[in-house]
Amino acid sequence: MLGYIVNRILAMVPTLLIISAVIFTLIQLPPGDYLETQIAEMQAQGENVDQEKIDYLRTEYGLDKPMYEQYFDWVFGLLQGDLGYSFEHELPVTEVIGDRITLTIVLALAATLFTYVLSFPIGIYTAVKQYSVGDYVFSFVGFIGLATPNFLLALVLLYFANVWFGTSIGGLMDDEFIGKPWSMDKALSVLEHLWVPVVVIGTSGTAGMIRRLRANMLDELSKQYVITAKAKGQTPLKILLRYPLRLAINPFIADIGSILPDLLSGSVLVAVVMGLETTGPMLVDSLLSQDMYLAGSFLIIEASLVVIGVFISDLILAAIDPRIRLGGGAEK
Repeated sequence: MLGYIVNRILAMVPTLLIISAVIFTLIQLPPGDYLETQIAEMQAQGENVDQEKIDYLRTEYGLDKPMYEQYFDWVFGLLQGDLGYSFEHELPVTEVIGDRITLTIVLALAATLFTYVLSFPIGIYTAVKQYSVGDYVFSFVGFIGLATPNFLLALVLLYFANVWFGTSIGGLMDDEFIGKPWSMDKALSVLEHLWVPVVVIGTSGTAGMIRRLRANMLDELSKQYVITAKAKGQTPLKILLRYPLRLAINPFIADIGSILPDLLSGSVLVAVVMGLETTGPMLVDSLLSQDMYLAGSFLIIEASLVVIGVFISDLILAAIDPRIRLGGGAEK
């Protein structure tokens, strides 16, 4: 067990180095680096370009160096906690993404909790009570949730939140708290605005998870070991929790690798429609403007979360499923 963990951790290092090199290369593909993109936009608008100023900024930002030197400078900075400098915002990346990462993680955790709290009991109920009235009702609601576009639901809920509760439209807090230090009033303002994006983001995920959990549970409930356990006189609740549920949740544990990066990126389309101060829209803007250190920092953090999430899911799966063993070798 310990040897497996150490080997996996050591394997993460070259994996992340390769990913970082690919990311750094991709974000500098045509139309080029940040300055080249800005020059192209200025020329397209008919503005004059001061070449001396461009040369000065290229030297100041270190863009005159070969790409491999820029990459190594960036990687060594990451190891020291320095995410680089945002050209567009003219600030260190850590200052640019400060509050946005906090708000994004709060929103993502709340949406994930909302999804799991609703989907698990409903998914188990619809599997145990297959073809009952409740099964049909929840299945119908689930299909509606899957079919309704998130941005449309966002617009509807924003309207009703404003009409019924007086919540200001858009954002994750009142305007007076934007850019201000955290306080109790600011936290309460975030909680007041939080429920609308949580419901919007969590609805489709909840509906999909209910359908998957129901299908997995039905598959496990029809297997021979469940019939044997019933024949031995075990109670239905004990059978359900001890056997089928443990095996049916395997896919959801394996999804940790995709859930963790969602904590950072979030739902970009919903964030744009609702005017949320999260990292998703900022990542899109940084990619469009070729703000390479800001975009690269977002992407390498997300890649790291994927690698860490897969590692965590492997350990949890081995703990809850006796059929899974760490190390990969078949026992003789």
